[in-house]
Amino acid sequence: MRTRILLLFLYLCSGLVVFAQDGLPPNPVPGKCYIRCIKEDKWRDEEKRVVTRPAYKQQEVVPAVYKDTVVQVLIKPASKRYEFVPAVYKKVTETIQTEEPYHQITLVPARFAPAMEEVVKQPAFGRFEQKSSVENCKSKDPRDCMVLCYVEYPEQISRIPIQRLETDATVTTEPKGGRTITITKEELVAPPQVKEIEIPAEYRAVTRRVLVKDETVRETTVEALYRIEKTRVLEDKGGMDPVWVEIDCKLTDPNVLPIFYELGSARLTPGSRSIIDEKLLALMTEKPLIRIEINAHTDARGSNEYNMDLSQRRAQSVVDYLVSRGISPARLIARGYGESLLKNNCYDGVECTEEQHAQNRRTEFRVVPF
Repeated sequence: MRTRILLLFLYLCSGLVVFAQDGLPPNPVPGKCYIRCIKEDKWRDEEKRVVTRPAYKQQEVVPAVYKDTVVQVLIKPASKRYEFVPAVYKKVTETIQTEEPYHQITLVPARFAPAMEEVVKQPAFGRFEQKSSVENCKSKDPRDCMVLCYVEYPEQISRIPIQRLETDATVTTEPKGGRTITITKEELVAPPQVKEIEIPAEYRAVTRRVLVKDETVRETTVEALYRIEKTRVLEDKGGMDPVWVEIDCKLTDPNVLPIFYELGSARLTPGSRSIIDEKLLALMTEKPLIRIEINAHTDARGSNEYNMDLSQRRAQSVVDYLVSRGISPARLIARGYGESLLKNNCYDGVECTEEQHAQNRRTEFRVVPF
């Protein structure tokens, strides 16, 4: 990268030619640096509502309603008795209904079957991506080492478990209940023949339950359940046409980002996040097409494997924080170098002060081309 910028800088500063050649910045200003960028794809987040369980009917039985009434039942009618020839009676029985029957209702609940529904979270798409290897380029013209690749990204599908209604709730009815009693009474067969004596009627009070309202079913509707699934829709297709962005020449070389971590940790402190907002978030917001590489380094204390892993996690924590602030992941690169690029002679086995070790524990950033 430094070789590429140096060649471009010398070419622009020579002042011998005013150019607008294909692939290079038009109308360049001597002494200025330019970085090659591409326009990214623009996506829009949408929400899709998926029915995880449809609405269905729920039923319950409302019991029958009775009213108790008292009925005077004649068990012996008024009659006459004679002094010499008594009246003649015979006994008869009569069946009386004391409780009316009702219809018993049985509920058959709704049945569901498990199923799956597929939601396309992101459609398949492809785009051209340009790659270059300036460090290994043997040509003086950096464009000779640029390769245009068409990269395809597969469709992203989310499978959501749902329930489908097989049969809805129903009811069955069956007659139940009902009571009767048998009453014995006397009927007059022959009146008295001599002296007529009035015999008053006799009654019996019987409590009778009268059906006011038969057993019924109360039906309610249970609302459907939904799940909101987030999807991405391509709103504006980017491209591989180069866009040259004027940039401070110092930003193409590694710049120290003055942030600090806890011992052996990759977690960002509140102060470190404020510095990232000030140094990197503001720059990437001001120039929305540039791409930045985050490089993390450690001192030589500890094993090479541990330091390499720790530095990679620390660089990634900066990238993750910027993504959480709305920066596209395609514009960020995280690289951990461990103890491989020390700034002094504090290698393994060399006794150094804490200040000298601190010079090697650093996080850097630089602007790189797409």
